[in-house]
Amino acid sequence: MADGGVASMDEALVARAGAGDTRAFERLYREHVGRVHGLCLRMVRDTQLAEDYTQETFIRAWRALDRFEARSRVSTWLHRIAVNVILERRRRRELPVEYVEDAAEYDRDNDTLDTPVEEAELEATIASLPQGARDVLTLCGIYGYAHEEVARMLGIAEGTCKAQLHRARALVRARLESGARS
Repeated sequence: MADGGVASMDEALVARAGAGDTRAFERLYREHVGRVHGLCLRMVRDTQLAEDYTQETFIRAWRALDRFEARSRVSTWLHRIAVNVILERRRRRELPVEYVEDAAEYDRDNDTLDTPVEEAELEATIASLPQGARDVLTLCGIYGYAHEEVARMLGIAEGTCKAQLHRARALVRARLESGARS
């Protein structure tokens, strides 16, 4: 099925769920829970927290069905809710956020690895990154969000987002290449 078909089917499910059809919401949940959980797990690196945040995401989505405007895809809307859940929980713990004012030098993208790696090794390396770098790499590099969008989601400057992505990619490359030499 084409992507447009999936999007319109999701929108129809949201409309039905918003009208009280719990089966429609269950279907949305089943179709999106894996990706939402993956996003949460990558951002928090803790299975139990990821499960909690995934559930909180879908609870909030259920409560906000009437506010979904279909300006974005349902998956994007759910990802945004998940990121908000994670950031709110982090703020409650008052974890620091790193900022960079001018990051024009990070606009260029020549980040490729010289050696092939296993998926598990790559996931472990990403999980070992500092929080800010890991969040931006997850949202920009893995899920494909634009810097502007990620900056808004995380409440940081777009330059900071670019700098964090550059930092994350450099750290991943260095760690994977040093592991390959070991």
